[in-house]
Amino acid sequence: MATAMNPLTATGAGAPRRGTLWAGRILSGLVVAFLLFDGITKVLRVPAVLKAAAQLGFTAPQMVGIGMLLLVCTAIYAIPRTTVLGAVLLTGYLGGATCIQVHAGNPLFETLFPVFFGALAWWGVYLREPGLLRRIALRRE
Repeated sequence: MATAMNPLTATGAGAPRRGTLWAGRILSGLVVAFLLFDGITKVLRVPAVLKAAAQLGFTAPQMVGIGMLLLVCTAIYAIPRTTVLGAVLLTGYLGGATCIQVHAGNPLFETLFPVFFGALAWWGVYLREPGLLRRIALRRE
């Protein structure tokens, strides 16, 4: 009887240690919680969010669409079987957020915050999937 293999851990890296696995889960959980909060505030049209968005040139209907997109990407990231796809999608989303901050001429912290958050999202995945780095690393073939 054949057993199903996880393609991310099929490289021989084995399962992550319990502490590493939980650190990855907690880190990913914090990322999900923050992004859910951010997406929900956009969808619910929280006045402070709409005011900040207007300063960046966005309308309320645009923010609802952006919030819905963020919620979908976050949901895909939160599902263990699709977490890598979710991380890729969130990388694109957060790259766009970084671009907006650069375009607006905002301070360095505000500009780099999405980059740091993307790194945290990937760090959470990396801690839970020990073979991930080997699967996406550049190869000399």
